[in-house]
Amino acid sequence: MKRLLALVCAVFLALAAAPRAQAEGLEVNAKSAVLMDVATGTVLYEKNAHEALAPASVTKVMTMLLIMEAIDSGALRYEDTVTASEAAAAKGGSQIFLKAGEQMSVTEMLKSIAVSSANDCACAMAEHLAGSESAFVDRMNARARELGMNDTNFVNCTGLDDGPDASRHRTSAYDIALMSRELLRCHPDITHFTSIWMDTVRNGTFGLSNTNKLVRFYPGTTGLKTGFTSGAGYCLSASAKRDGFELIAVTMGCESSKVRNAACKAMLDYGFAGYTLCQPELSEVSPVPVRLGKTSQALPKLGETQSLLLPKSKKAGLRQTVELSQELIAPVEQGQSIGKLCLYSGQELLLELPLVAAEEIPRLTLGEIYVQVLKRAAMAKT
Repeated sequence: MKRLLALVCAVFLALAAAPRAQAEGLEVNAKSAVLMDVATGTVLYEKNAHEALAPASVTKVMTMLLIMEAIDSGALRYEDTVTASEAAAAKGGSQIFLKAGEQMSVTEMLKSIAVSSANDCACAMAEHLAGSESAFVDRMNARARELGMNDTNFVNCTGLDDGPDASRHRTSAYDIALMSRELLRCHPDITHFTSIWMDTVRNGTFGLSNTNKLVRFYPGTTGLKTGFTSGAGYCLSASAKRDGFELIAVTMGCESSKVRNAACKAMLDYGFAGYTLCQPELSEVSPVPVRLGKTSQALPKLGETQSLLLPKSKKAGLRQTVELSQELIAPVEQGQSIGKLCLYSGQELLLELPLVAAEEIPRLTLGEIYVQVLKRAAMAKT
């Protein structure tokens, strides 16, 4: 099993490294940038990926991640009411002009954050979940460490850079891609909000327009978050999905919104044009005979599911083979290795996955074996 895992890791690392070299012709006009596949986390393009920069409102990807985690865990409900504090109402920058004491549902707060980058709503949600913005920021940094965001330090939940500690509010394009991937992969319902082009809150009396123009003009866009301050420049974490293949393009420090949109579009175009996602599936296979078992056959299943990112040039020649044990002797444990599935492109092995027993098969007792022997003897006489 260790050798098998080592082989899977080696193949994956080789495939992950190759795209970066192949992307040398891609020009991205940004201080830093990353193109990442959501399913596998493979980086297809990077430019100064780990340079710590001010992210502006792209910070709110983490804010939305913590909100969605609270919702999906049951700690928060979409219909819950959130009351704006004086601190939330006083937030500057992008906002929906909350008044102190104003109440709004989690749904409308989250929609305002995702669509219009509302700083006041971000602060109100932070206080609602953690008691204060500073306590919420502690949660943001803790979650960042869990995700391996080693270039990141948050000092607020909005990305505003007008506070005394603003110079310490930093992250990288790679870290933004990591938290964006976690949000999209584990909480896909967020795209119900981030893909909205125009909507309203306050019973239709206040209009929202998405700050991410790719939502309107780039087919397949699912989000995710824009950002701008004079210090950070124009930033964007853009996500798009086509035929089940989802990519994240991150740019930081662009000169204008037009430049950041063009940079993300160029990376997404590159990814969709050159790559595809493949997930091996186990079609009908013969069961494995089992001796001395209470069941005479073991049904195989994939021991793990793993998506594989491939250059499109390799997809046409894909083939898979299945190798199974000729026979098993009971007892057979559920999940016991009984074979392997291999995926090839031509003669090149791309992936090897274990096949395991779908169910436990206990061993027959001595009495049960004796009864079977008698039955076979009786059948032989007839």
